[in-house]
Amino acid sequence: MQEDVKRVRLLKIWETLYRDTDEEHPIGTEALIQKLGEVGIHCVRATIYEDIKTLQKYGYEIFCKRKKQNEYYVVDRSITLPELFILMDAVQAASFVPQKKTDELVQKIADLAGSERGKVLKRNIVEFTVSKSPNEHVLYSVNEITQAILQKKKIQFCYFDYSTSGGRKYRMSKRNPENKKEYVLNPLGTVFDGGYYYLFGFDDYHESIVHYRVDRMDDVRVLSDEISVKAQSKRAELPERKRQLFSMFGGNCEFVEFCASRDLLDVVYDKFGRTANVKEKEDGKIRFSVQAQVSPTFLAWCCAFGDKLKVLAPENVVRAVEDYIQTLVNAYKEEK
Repeated sequence: MQEDVKRVRLLKIWETLYRDTDEEHPIGTEALIQKLGEVGIHCVRATIYEDIKTLQKYGYEIFCKRKKQNEYYVVDRSITLPELFILMDAVQAASFVPQKKTDELVQKIADLAGSERGKVLKRNIVEFTVSKSPNEHVLYSVNEITQAILQKKKIQFCYFDYSTSGGRKYRMSKRNPENKKEYVLNPLGTVFDGGYYYLFGFDDYHESIVHYRVDRMDDVRVLSDEISVKAQSKRAELPERKRQLFSMFGGNCEFVEFCASRDLLDVVYDKFGRTANVKEKEDGKIRFSVQAQVSPTFLAWCCAFGDKLKVLAPENVVRAVEDYIQTLVNAYKEEK
């Protein structure tokens, strides 16, 4: 019985030090005794000294400030404060995480820092101007997708878009329009892009890699069927597909050459990374070439900088940009 009491006391001492202390917020012996008493563990100074030594002996890194009353604290944590700031900001900025779940995750992240530093983290919460997903089951969907990928199983799900009223408009079965369409997919991997979370998978029927927004997936279930042999062979293509995908809209992959004003250099690297082959011209402009999926979103990006950016090649992409611009001009003329 005494041994059981000692084990629990050691556990609670470590739990208290890990949660409530750091190098700037040590805890004195008397305060530690009081905290233990609050959870029904009664002990004296000598017991605390011996228990701390035992924990240190077995590898628990507890530091001591020698004073009239010793003060103890824990420094080394599995994750640092700057890393927690990054995680907290990422969760708040992620559109696919519902607001209620965002608040819960922010609290959990803050708790990882310990009680004192957690207060600092929560004081620095930023209100991001992002539209949060109303899908409260999104983390359940992520869990099912993760399990399917780990187990190499297919998944089944329904998919919805939004109606003009903001409600869900499920994609319906062509064979039976009264029933929701049930997608069956070989899940390959996920990617976070533009505040949203996407699932990549292989469609056996169309024999192609496709992607879906996780926050628009519903009734996600892991099936007993193993992913197909062809799907497994496509796993090697996934990193390149993720890299090439432009704002998550499909299109033919092209090697595109641009001419741009030099002040767009940061924009180019932000969008395409260091894979962009950039060369500086004598006239103060830059040329660069990248692989991109030519989609409406890509064409819109090409036009976003006015005369500061121009597509040079290939000719079919140049024509696609010209047609895109003409379509916009025609649309405005029709409005008049």
